[in-house]
Amino acid sequence: MTSRLFALIPCAGTGSRSGAPMPKQYRTVAGRPLLHFTLAAFDACSEFAQTLVVLAPDDTHFDARRFSGLRFAVRRCGGATRQASVMNGLAALAEFGAAADDWVLVHDAARPGITPALIRSLVAALKDDPVGGIMALPVADTLKRMDAARGGHIARTEPRDGLWQAQTPQMFRIGMLREAIERAQHDGHDLTDEASAIEWLGHAPRLVQGSLRNFKVTYPEDFELVDAILRHSPAG
Repeated sequence: MTSRLFALIPCAGTGSRSGAPMPKQYRTVAGRPLLHFTLAAFDACSEFAQTLVVLAPDDTHFDARRFSGLRFAVRRCGGATRQASVMNGLAALAEFGAAADDWVLVHDAARPGITPALIRSLVAALKDDPVGGIMALPVADTLKRMDAARGGHIARTEPRDGLWQAQTPQMFRIGMLREAIERAQHDGHDLTDEASAIEWLGHAPRLVQGSLRNFKVTYPEDFELVDAILRHSPAG
């Protein structure tokens, strides 16, 4: 039996660093809610069995009418951390027939620059991989280690050879990812991405070249940048 593809969009964060009066995923960019562009990219990939958005139970900003025409489901099962939201989302995917051997692509709601082409490039690279992997970019900038004890001065320059900046989607088998998060939780570790949990099990996820346009909207100035990208750059 061929493994199926599912997408999981954790959308329970408050976006406290963005400076917005509402969670950043609902702020308007290029004429639509930021979340719209994320969902539209997965909607354009008909090979996905289901896209599931995980909301906080008390989310009062989500309005399904703003995303009409897009194929996705919603569950209000978000947790206090990203790790908890993903774990709850994996459990909810079982409602849609997702099995342990099926693939799940976990993607940040606040990366609206994702495109169907990028999603498909990740799937093509990993569909026969025994572990899975993530979209990422080689680090291009010189890295400086700060000496906080000296008032923010540079302590040293760090070599960047072999360093990659993690992006999403991150693609793993549902069963393996669930086991990895359970192990991390049992060991008392709150990991910031899915690959970290897989690494915690002792596996080595694969790195797949991503794109600069797939950056995570985090700070106030990021909204103007992503607005320009989405208005003037095709998402195919």
